[in-house]
Amino acid sequence: MRLLLAVLLFAGALQAQVQELSTAQRQALRDLKPRLITAQRGPDPAAVRAVVSESLRIFGDQAGLPEVKDVYRAPVARSELFSADRIAEAFGPYADHIERIRWWKVGLDPAKLNHALRETATITRACLAVARAEPKLAVRLLPIARECGDFMLWAQSEAGTGVIPFPALRDGSGRSFEVSERYLDGLEKSGQLASVVRKGWVSADPTEDGGLQFDNGLGGCALLELFAATRDQRYLDGALKAADWAASAPVVPNWNYNSFSLQLLAQAYAATHEDRYLVAARRKFLIGVQPGQLIDGPRAGRWADAHNARPAYHYIMVRALASLVAVMPKDDAERPALLACLRLALRARNPEFTSKGIMNIDSSIEALAAVENLPSAVREELGPCDVAEALDVLERYVAHGVMQGKSSAGPEACSLLLERATRRVK
Repeated sequence: MRLLLAVLLFAGALQAQVQELSTAQRQALRDLKPRLITAQRGPDPAAVRAVVSESLRIFGDQAGLPEVKDVYRAPVARSELFSADRIAEAFGPYADHIERIRWWKVGLDPAKLNHALRETATITRACLAVARAEPKLAVRLLPIARECGDFMLWAQSEAGTGVIPFPALRDGSGRSFEVSERYLDGLEKSGQLASVVRKGWVSADPTEDGGLQFDNGLGGCALLELFAATRDQRYLDGALKAADWAASAPVVPNWNYNSFSLQLLAQAYAATHEDRYLVAARRKFLIGVQPGQLIDGPRAGRWADAHNARPAYHYIMVRALASLVAVMPKDDAERPALLACLRLALRARNPEFTSKGIMNIDSSIEALAAVENLPSAVREELGPCDVAEALDVLERYVAHGVMQGKSSAGPEACSLLLERATRRVK
């Protein structure tokens, strides 16, 4: 009877949809955090794993559950995939909107800017992807991408530390500015605000929170793509300044923050073949991304903490892992662990797209497109991971929305699907 009761209780716990920890569990995890930070600063991968192992005992059967309930959109099963001969039609409304907003003006006051530079990074990559898919659109879209790139270079220069910064806006709207507001309030109370804000930009992170890695990582990757498209040395120089900042940024307990730097460093290595970028990317992986992942149990492949168990952050880390596996030498001692980490992450979530529905759109498209574009030999090493199946579900959903005049995905996600459409006809 006791065994049956235990089985029933365990089964009930698996059906729970959000992570619900007791006050004692939460306090125990807070008490562990300084030890994790110390181990990461070491850097000591073994010590990091030991702390994470202790945290898993605290999480218990709640490990891998998200902080908010996953919401699944129903797939559009009968919708067509994007057609390679309708790219201009599909992206036209996005291009029109981008041309209308064009807020990225060099010289503006960042303390009044309710936009983060992750937006210019996304627009840059979207324009470049569509220009690759339909070269006839390059005349229209490449200047916009360059405008965004020039704005990021200007902001980087104003900030003065190499980072692609965040505007020091108070009372901004949106999730990113809510987080920034709390961060700035803390700096103000500690008397550090003046040393961190330069010309209206948050240019340093004395608290080592890690949040600046977000925009810096995405912005640096966008500049690398701009360099590849234009061969304008300024973009490579700016991207490498951002990569150097990422390499020096401390690894933090929030796994997805580290992944933004991991992705940039891997792509900087791809662009330059300078070993220092690969060394830094490997370090971010070993102590800043991989340790937080569950490797066994019913939620193997997810990240254990509630925040990073959310689908959006899960796929942000998948995208970074794909960038690293694309450049990791075959004889690298950490390559098997990297492949295993990526494989687990893909298998943990991808089947849900066909079995449950769409729990995330933009981050998953960006990540899965990166995996699908890996060399065939790498994909064979990964084995079956339902990448194409998940992307098909997503593409049908986005294509249906776009052709109905609805914005069902962000510009970068849509552009990657349009680029995917061109590959189907080659």
